[in-house]
Amino acid sequence: MPFVELFVPKDSLDQEQREKIGSRLVSEVMLAEGAPDTEAARSISWLVVNEIDAWFVGGRQLPTGEKPKYVVRVGVPAGSLNDDKRHDMVRRVTRVLADADEHPARFTEAGTAWVHINEIPDGNWGARGEIVRLADIVAVASAQPAASSS
Repeated sequence: MPFVELFVPKDSLDQEQREKIGSRLVSEVMLAEGAPDTEAARSISWLVVNEIDAWFVGGRQLPTGEKPKYVVRVGVPAGSLNDDKRHDMVRRVTRVLADADEHPARFTEAGTAWVHINEIPDGNWGARGEIVRLADIVAVASAQPAASSS
């Protein structure tokens, strides 16, 4: 169950780019995570786009019209990833952004996009006013009752 946040400078994405990223980003993260592609898993896999009014790099504000920078934060339950899955996730996220950009080759440069994977400790997710554990998330995603819940 990923929670994905995309940060971009304000007005740097047109509607077509938003749709391209929005329709693929969470799906690619789910694939890297190893989540099942079920309606239930999709219903708890979210993406929000944050358009930032002021973006500074090295103390210099990016001028209007400069090619956008991207930061993608992916929140996943701790224990759901290993190094191979993390690498695959970073690769997939970067590819989605590059595919939506007018200059995809620039994504080989370090300063174009950063991907932060935040592994949230078990017991630090919550929904319905309750603590949600990894086993509960897996049960919802696979549409089966949780083996144990607390």
